[in-house]
Amino acid sequence: MRAGLARRWRVAMAGLVVVLAGCASLPPPSLRVPEHARPPSVDAPLVGIAQASLPAAQPGLSGFRLLLNAESSFNLRVALARRAVQTLDAQYYLWADDGTGRGLLRELRDAAQRGVRVRLLVDDLHAGDAALLADLAAHPNVQVRLFNPLPVRGASPAWRVLWSLHEFGRVNRRMHNKLYVADNALAVSGGRNVGDAYFMNDPDANFLDLDVLSAGPVVRELSAVFDAYWNSDAAYPVEQLLGRRPIDEARTRFDAAVRDATTRLGERQRDWAGLPSPVRQLDEGRLGLVHARARVLADPPRKAIADGDRGPTALPSVAEQALARLAQVREEALIVSAYFIPGERGMEVIRALEAGGAGRVILVTNSIGSTDEPLAYAGYARYRAALLRAGLRIHEVSPTLARDSGRVAYLGSAIGRLHTKTLTIDHRWLFIGSMNLDPRSTRDNTEAALEIDSPELAAQMYRVFRDGILAGTYRLRLAGSGDRIEWVETDWQGRQTVHAEEPHHDLWLRLKLWLLGSFVPEDLL
Repeated sequence: MRAGLARRWRVAMAGLVVVLAGCASLPPPSLRVPEHARPPSVDAPLVGIAQASLPAAQPGLSGFRLLLNAESSFNLRVALARRAVQTLDAQYYLWADDGTGRGLLRELRDAAQRGVRVRLLVDDLHAGDAALLADLAAHPNVQVRLFNPLPVRGASPAWRVLWSLHEFGRVNRRMHNKLYVADNALAVSGGRNVGDAYFMNDPDANFLDLDVLSAGPVVRELSAVFDAYWNSDAAYPVEQLLGRRPIDEARTRFDAAVRDATTRLGERQRDWAGLPSPVRQLDEGRLGLVHARARVLADPPRKAIADGDRGPTALPSVAEQALARLAQVREEALIVSAYFIPGERGMEVIRALEAGGAGRVILVTNSIGSTDEPLAYAGYARYRAALLRAGLRIHEVSPTLARDSGRVAYLGSAIGRLHTKTLTIDHRWLFIGSMNLDPRSTRDNTEAALEIDSPELAAQMYRVFRDGILAGTYRLRLAGSGDRIEWVETDWQGRQTVHAEEPHHDLWLRLKLWLLGSFVPEDLL
């Protein structure tokens, strides 16, 4: 059935390709001298803070701090930009043209004006206002590149994709990475893009997400990943795509655009773990980090521009490596994935764990009311009953319970949506990154993650789940003879309400999903 749907989709696309075949094309990649991260300077304040935050007797260990509080995560990025003296490297799938996005762009400009080398790499599909990025690049010490650009400019992402269907195989593959490195000494990576909704700054809907602050040897590995993407043929200088503009006009236009942007967000004095804000710790000269060994997992940039065949010697993708680790569970696994579509391989892993008597596996994902990607949700819903029968324990985030519980974040009147991507294995291993467990992360998008060997961080993640996330979710269970699903809501007093129908059910949305689901194959979700 999947192959038949895929064929129908591709036949439909082929008709449009004929019409669009004469559309715009990209310029050839320009010849550039490769650039690399600079070694940390011993005189850089951030280097001193990083060293003071690591165990001198164990130089092989890196340091980590989970950044659950969105406002703190934004303020930390601002603080790192203001303290950097040498380099700032930023790599993102999405950089929104809103108060938060413009605010962080202004910090990059200000750092560049102090002499800091700024490199900004954004996936072209969600680069916000590309003209504004070009104006930023007109400032000294700033370079901006767009990854895997669409040949059409000056329209919404949806229209740009439509008019690029003659290159659908390429434009369907995107750079999904998220990384921010200051002075090659401290790095922030994880699930957050740059935009109001990722930092609790949107009045309507905000994402529950997670980053991690890193120091030590792992930062140099993350910088090497950035360099690989920065030097890729798929990374185009923004001026090559939009043309060069008069420098004075571009700088004046940029300065006016970011003048009133966000500079700081209000945050709690202490985070969910009882720690003072990371910005306050920066001021004190030492960060409270958990010390552990870790490795960086990263898809190569060619994954986004290859023809789908990675070759017999290619390493497994980041998502495939995470799934392989899940298959090794002995005690317990906690999956937090905004978009979860297990596919045949994922179902094999879940069933094998249940059949082999391995520990329980818990999944936290979006409900139909909290998801921002209804088609991805529809792909997950196809597997939901089978996952429950295979022994998976499923919790779906409720947009209103997540808001009203106040356990993880203060959402105000906005609804909550899950965007976190983590995997905790056997109370020891913690994956934090940009990958979802779905076909896009496996086949099409490039992803990056940290695999950290730390019982302490794993315990923190379980505490977040137990004391925070659970209060904002429905627990799913099979009812009757196992052919229907119930959603169990538990309030703060422990009273349960059982929903026989899917909460936040929208008949019109479900009808659209049913219609589109007949045409969109799973490998495009």
